[in-house]
Amino acid sequence: MTIEFVDIEENLRSISLTGRLDIQGTEEISTEFTKLNSEAKQNVIIDLSAVSFLASMGIRELISNAKTLQRRGGRMILYVGENALIAKILETTNIGELLPLFRVKEDAKKAALA
Repeated sequence: MTIEFVDIEENLRSISLTGRLDIQGTEEISTEFTKLNSEAKQNVIIDLSAVSFLASMGIRELISNAKTLQRRGGRMILYVGENALIAKILETTNIGELLPLFRVKEDAKKAALA
């Protein structure tokens, strides 16, 4: 599991995850993921387009960080691109009620900045 980030604007960070967000993958990135979310000034786009597998532990990591970000007045947006497997997993869990899910990166960016 790899994690990278870029600050797009002063109030917007993009965090890209690559690999399997299973138990091992989630444990590998958990500390860094939490740190990057907590350092974000306001809103965060999580790029899941290169995630090949998403387990319940990975979903829990996303939700936990999103709630922390919300308490600070920020917002987390999920971007899945053409990743139909991850989109289906997320849609099945109804995570969209808490974390908006987008397939087009520009739409995710607009939502994060709204």
